[in-house]
Amino acid sequence: MRTHMDVLIVGAGPTGLALGIDLARRGVDALVVERGAGLAPGSRGKGLQPRTLEIYEDLGVLDEILAAGGPYPVGMIWQDGRQAGEHRMFDPAEDGEEGSRFSGPWMVTQWRNQEILRARLEELGGTVAFGRELVRIEQDADGVTARFASGETVRARYAVAADGGRSTIRRALGIGMTGETVDPDPFLVADVRIPGLDRDWWHIFPPSGEGAGFVALCPLAGTEDFQLVAQFPEATDIDLSLDGIRTVLAERTHLRPEAVTEVRWASNFRPRAALADRFRDGRIFLAGDAAHVHSPAGGQGLNTSVQDAYNLGWKLGAVLGGRAPETLLDSYEEERRPVAEHVLGLSTAIHRAEAKRGATTRQLGLNYRHSSLTEETRPAPGALRAGDRVPDLTVNDVRLFDRLKGPEWTLLKLEEGVFLVRPDGHVGWAGESTQGLESYRARVGA
Repeated sequence: MRTHMDVLIVGAGPTGLALGIDLARRGVDALVVERGAGLAPGSRGKGLQPRTLEIYEDLGVLDEILAAGGPYPVGMIWQDGRQAGEHRMFDPAEDGEEGSRFSGPWMVTQWRNQEILRARLEELGGTVAFGRELVRIEQDADGVTARFASGETVRARYAVAADGGRSTIRRALGIGMTGETVDPDPFLVADVRIPGLDRDWWHIFPPSGEGAGFVALCPLAGTEDFQLVAQFPEATDIDLSLDGIRTVLAERTHLRPEAVTEVRWASNFRPRAALADRFRDGRIFLAGDAAHVHSPAGGQGLNTSVQDAYNLGWKLGAVLGGRAPETLLDSYEEERRPVAEHVLGLSTAIHRAEAKRGATTRQLGLNYRHSSLTEETRPAPGALRAGDRVPDLTVNDVRLFDRLKGPEWTLLKLEEGVFLVRPDGHVGWAGESTQGLESYRARVGA
C-alpha cells in the first residue's frame, strides 16, 4: 500500500468507489481503503434513481449497470395463498417528462453495483486496498495521517470518510449525529434462493395475524435471488439462519419451508434517520452513510451518497490541481447537507406511508440555487436557472449531455441565455450574455 497520496478514501462502498472514479479521471492520486477482505456482500441498496443513472453515464459505467439490472416488477399482494391484487411501488414518469431519459429507478444489487464501480476504478488506474482497518486519524495544517490495525501509516493531503453509518472517522472527530428511530420494529433483510417462485412479481404478504409483520419477496434483477424483507415485533431476536428464514416464510406465506433452498446473505436492522452535525472537519470530509443514515424506504440513501461523491470530487480535483482556492471546499457541506436533510425527511415520510414514491424520489429536481457558488444574473430567469441540474435535452440535433460529459466546466449558449455548467451538471452561472462571466470563473477556478 502506498504511503503518500493526495486523497485517502476510507470505505469501498458505492460512495467511496464513485469518488475514487471521479478523482482518478481527473488525474488525482487517490487511494480507496476497505476494512473488509473484499467488497461488502448482499443486495442492500438495490434501487438506482434516474439522477444517479445520469451520474453513472458520466462516470463511464452506465452500460454495465443497465446490463446488470432491470426495472422493478409490479407488486402482487397475497391473502390466504391467493393473489388479491396488484400494487405499484413507484409512481412512474412519462419518458422525458423531467428532462431525463430515465423515468424510474433501475434495480441493481448493491454487490454487483460495487463490482462494476471497482472495475471502472481499476480501468482508470485506481486501486482498492482491502483488509485495512483504520484505528486512528490525525490532521495538521498540511495533511492527514491515518494509522491502520495492520501497523501501516499513510499520509494524504485530504481524507474522506465513506465508512458507513458507524463511521470510525466520524466518531474519532467527535462529530455528532442528530436523528430518530423511524420504526421501533426490527427488520430482516436477506438474499435467498426460491427456485419455484414466480419472478414476474414483487410478492407482498401483509401481516397475517397478531404480532406478525409483513413479508416481501422481490426478485433481484440480473440474479437468481429474491430479496426478502420481513418485519418483526419490537423485542424480537431475529434468527438469520436458513431454518429461521424458512420458519418465517412458512408461518406468514403459502410457501413451504423447503421452497427456500439457500440463504446467500442475511442481516437485520432497525430503521433510523440521522444527520451528521457537520460534513467537514478541516481536511477530512464525511460522505454517504457516514454523513446521513436513511430508512431504505424510497431508495434514497445510496443515491444521495453517490451524489455526495459527485459533488465533492470535482471540488477536490480543482483545489488539488491549483485551479481553485481552498475555500471552494467549503461549498461541499453548504450544498450537500441541506440536500441530505431534505432527503432524510422524505425517506422517513415514505417509510411511515406519509408520502409517495413519486417525482421527488427520482432526485432530478434537487438543486443548488441558494449556494454561494451560484450566480443568476438575469433579471427574469427562465425555466433553467443557476443552480439547477441541466436537463437531458437535444438542441439543434446535439444532445446536451454529450456536451457535458467529462470532468470539465462547459459553456452553453441557448435561446434563453448563457450558462456555465459545473462538472457535476449543475448550472453555476447564468446570464443574458457573457458579461460578468470571467469574474465568476476567477472566483471558482472554472
